[in-house]
Amino acid sequence: MNALSSLTSSEVTQGHIPVMLPEVLEYLRPAEGERILDCTFGGGGYSSAILKSADCNVWAIDRDPDAIARGQALSHSFPAANGESRLHMLQGSFGNMQELARAADIATFDGIVLDLGVSSFQLDEAERGFSFRMEGPLDMRMEKSGPSAADIVNKAPEAELADIFHFYGEERHARRLARAVVNARAETPFHTTTQLAELVRSVIPKDRSGIDSATRAFQGLRIAVNDELGEIERGLEQALDMLAPGGRLVVVSFHSLEDRIAKRMVQHATGKDKSFSRYDPRAAATPAPEADFVALTHKARRPSDIECSHNPRARSARLRAVMKRALSPASVKKG
Repeated sequence: MNALSSLTSSEVTQGHIPVMLPEVLEYLRPAEGERILDCTFGGGGYSSAILKSADCNVWAIDRDPDAIARGQALSHSFPAANGESRLHMLQGSFGNMQELARAADIATFDGIVLDLGVSSFQLDEAERGFSFRMEGPLDMRMEKSGPSAADIVNKAPEAELADIFHFYGEERHARRLARAVVNARAETPFHTTTQLAELVRSVIPKDRSGIDSATRAFQGLRIAVNDELGEIERGLEQALDMLAPGGRLVVVSFHSLEDRIAKRMVQHATGKDKSFSRYDPRAAATPAPEADFVALTHKARRPSDIECSHNPRARSARLRAVMKRALSPASVKKG
């Protein structure tokens, strides 16, 4: 059965369509008895498809309490032979996955998948404040705790705002936008998504690509509020450590900042980030040690045109995957 055709009508109706699902299953290759870790449960699209594809167990992480509630409601749909569920929910951030797995008494997994995009549920719920297309509180907190986007917009110094818009939002007019925000908040503090979006559009010229002018600013704020790039770096490092021999790690990213980190992970894990001087005869004569991991994708996979036509949110997706060798170099050396 095609992976996309296995989605329930409720998932499609609610707007939750897991991105690059056939490709994720292709590289993850779930098998009977395996333990799979879904690091970003969201709406449960990946977890459901994995559990339908094989008689395996899935542990799913999410920092959003609403996602945990959805997973617990879904868990009865996947009973094990002993009457328990094959879907196990773990509340927390995937940057802390080792500790969460340790608490569940699990050391390694046969497959790990990370979908680094924002959940469709979060984007489509105006009260969560992630989207500039609907009016809602300027929030953006995945865990519903800690400083919100409004706190940053209303209190951060101008230089810090400019850095957020520039480095996290990749906004070319970051300094101009930060100055405008500081001037506007002196008159009226920002409370809603539309309030900020209207200011951004009045300052940032329209993009010839048709992308809304507020896109990059909102991306930058969301990343800053949730420390997303730090989470990704911590999560990928731990994921490599938690793979069993022969285990596969699949990462789906949605913008260049995420994909850059995923690309560095693949290069480091497979030993492709090591270089030597061509003028050093000793380096040329000494074979490089075999890396613990092998790349399953030589470059990032892109979604198909058909998928993009059905799900526009998939357009920017990139997929990278690695596999841990069945016998690591350390094991070979030990005999």
